[in-house]
Amino acid sequence: MRIIETAWITLSDGCRLAARIWLPESDDPVPAVLEYLPYRRRDRHRGDDAILHPALAACGYAAVRVDMRGAGDSDGTMNDEYTPQEWADACETIAWIAAQPWCSGAVGMVGISWSGFNALQIAALRPPALKAIVTTCSTDDRFADDMHYMGGALLNDNLQYGATLFTWTPTPPDPLIVGDRWKTLWLARLAAMDIPPAARWMSHPTRDAYWQSGSVCEDYHAIEVPVLAVGGWADGYSNTILRLLEELSGPRKGLIGPWGHAFPHVATPGPRIDFIRYLQRWFDHWLKGQDSGLMDEPMLTYWMQQAETPRTHYENRLGHWTAEAAWPSPALVPQIWYLAAQRLHTSPVGAFAVSVRSPATTGLASGEWCPYGSGPDMPGDQYEDDAGSCCFDSPPLDAPRQIVGQVQVELRLTADTPQALVAVRLNAVAADGSSIRISYGLLNLAHRHGHHPIQPLPPGEEVVVSLALKAAAFEIPAGYRLRLAVSSSYWPLAAPYPWLTRLTLHAGRIMLPLRQYACAAPDLGEGWAPPPLDAEVLTPAQRGRLRLTRDMANGDTTLEVVRNLGALHLNETDLRLEALGHEHYRINPLHPANAHAEAVRHASFLRGDWHASVDTRSVLTCDDNGWWLDSTLEARDGETLCFSRQWRHHFPFAAAGREQG
Repeated sequence: MRIIETAWITLSDGCRLAARIWLPESDDPVPAVLEYLPYRRRDRHRGDDAILHPALAACGYAAVRVDMRGAGDSDGTMNDEYTPQEWADACETIAWIAAQPWCSGAVGMVGISWSGFNALQIAALRPPALKAIVTTCSTDDRFADDMHYMGGALLNDNLQYGATLFTWTPTPPDPLIVGDRWKTLWLARLAAMDIPPAARWMSHPTRDAYWQSGSVCEDYHAIEVPVLAVGGWADGYSNTILRLLEELSGPRKGLIGPWGHAFPHVATPGPRIDFIRYLQRWFDHWLKGQDSGLMDEPMLTYWMQQAETPRTHYENRLGHWTAEAAWPSPALVPQIWYLAAQRLHTSPVGAFAVSVRSPATTGLASGEWCPYGSGPDMPGDQYEDDAGSCCFDSPPLDAPRQIVGQVQVELRLTADTPQALVAVRLNAVAADGSSIRISYGLLNLAHRHGHHPIQPLPPGEEVVVSLALKAAAFEIPAGYRLRLAVSSSYWPLAAPYPWLTRLTLHAGRIMLPLRQYACAAPDLGEGWAPPPLDAEVLTPAQRGRLRLTRDMANGDTTLEVVRNLGALHLNETDLRLEALGHEHYRINPLHPANAHAEAVRHASFLRGDWHASVDTRSVLTCDDNGWWLDSTLEARDGETLCFSRQWRHHFPFAAAGREQG
C-alpha cells in the first residue's frame, strides 16, 4: 500500500486539517473510510491506527485518519467535545475526500469512543458522500450514557476523563510537520483552555440543551445511512447498541461481545473475532455494492455470558455466540419478581420496611465504569458490597435462565436526606456464596421524575422510583440464586455525598427479560490485527485499579488507579512520547465528608532539542454545600515554564436539586 504521512485538507475558512492516508496499491479509485478524532495521529494514537487502517487499505479502501481542528498537527483550537464546529469541519472533510482522484466518491466512517460518537452525529447531518458508518463503544445519549453522569449521579469518570482531555487538548503540534509556528499554535491552544473539561461538564448537572446537542436520540430519523453498532458487555456503552437497533429506521446491525473498551479484534476479555473481515463485508456491501451476505444474517449477534468465578480481570469470558433475528426480540418474555423482606417472590407480597445505611465504601467491587479489560478493572466478587447493601434473594433456580437486555427495577422507598443516591445491582449467587454482578444501575433520587427539570427529594416522604439497569446477556445456571442488592452509595464509581443516607424500602419489583429460544449465530472467525507499531517500549502501558489500602486505626480507605499509556520511542517519527497518569480516591466509610479524588496526568514529546510537556492535576472534594474542583495546568518548553494556570470551581448541590438549609 501507499502511505501519505501528512495530507492537508483546507477548509472554507482557511483552517488546515492534517490527515494520514493509507491507499491500496492499485491506482483505480476506491471508496474511502474516515476516522476523525482529536487523538494525535502522529504519536498518541499511532499505535491504534496501526492495527486498523492498514488493514482497511489491504481490503481495498482508502483509509483516512484526520486530526480534528485544534488537535495534533491541525490548525486552530478546541476546548470541548462534540461541537457544531467539529461536525461542520467533518462534513467539509468528507466532501474533500470524495473529490480526490483516489476516491470513488463513496465515503464511510469508522470509529471507537470519540470517533464512534461523531460518526453518529455526522451521519445525522447527512453529508451527501457519506454512505455508511461503523460506531463502536459510543452513545446516542450524552447525558444518560456517557462517562459524566449515570441516572443523574455524578461519576468519578467525569474527573478522570476530564483530566485526560484537560492534558491532551492543549498539546503542541509536531515541528517536523508545521515548522517554526509550532510554538505559536501551542500557546494558542493553551490559552483556549478557558475552563477544565471536568468543570464544564459539572456545570451541566441536568439533561439540558448542552447534553441534548450531539445526542442523536433527540431525532433518530435524522440518520438515514446504514449503521453498524458495535460494543462489549464489559464496556460502558452497551445500552446504545440496543437502542439504535430499536429506534433507527434504516439498515442496521448490532454486534456485542464480552469485550471492554476496544475494537473486537484486539479487545479483552475475549474471545476476539475477525473484525477486519466483518468491516470489509459491511463496507463491501454499502460502499462497493457487493453482496457480502452480511445483511442476510441476524440483526443482533452477541456473546451470551455464563457464570464463572468472579475476577477483576479476564483473558476470556465463558459463554457462547448467539443472535436475535430482530430487535426488540420476540424471543424475550418478561418475568417479574417482587421484593419482600430479604426475599424475591414470583407473586406480589405485602408491604414491608427494610432499611440500609451503606458505608461510604460500598462499591469497591464495582470495577471501572468503562473497563478496558487490560488490567484489574472488572467487577469482582460482590460479597463485600452485598454486606453494605439491602439484599433480596430468590430461591435456588430450578432451571437456567437467560437474561438479554435491560432489567427494569421499580422501588417504593424513603430517604432521610434531601440529596441521595440509590445503587441497584442484579447478582447471581452460587451455592458457595460467591456473588457475580450481572448488571447495575444508579439513580440520583432528585432525578426520579426525569433529568430536566429535577425535583428535590422530600426527606421521609415515600416515593416510587424506576430505573433500567445496564444492558447485559447472562445465563444464570440452575441452583444459583438471583440477588437484588440496593445500597445508598457506590464509591468510587460514583462521586460521594458528604453524608451517609438511610434508605428504607417498602415495596418493589424487578422485570427480567428472559430469552425463550435461541437463534444461530454467524461464524465470526478468529481475531487478527496488522503488525503493531514499530516502537521501543520504555515504560509499559498499564491501566486499572492498582492498590487498595485501609487505615486500620480510623478506617480511611484509599484506592490507587493507574492510567499509563506508557513511554515509547516511536521509530517511524523518531519521537519519545510519554503518556502517564494516575488517580487516588480516598474516603472514610463512616465520615464521607473527607472524600478526596485526585487525577494527575503527564504528556511529553522529545526529539533532539525539542522537548514539550504538559502536566495537569485535578482534585475533587466536597462539603455540605457542594463539590469543589481544583485544577492546575502547566506547560514547559524544555525546562522553561511557558504556561501556568489554576482554577477553582464550586458546584452547589442546590444545582443538582438539593434544598439549602
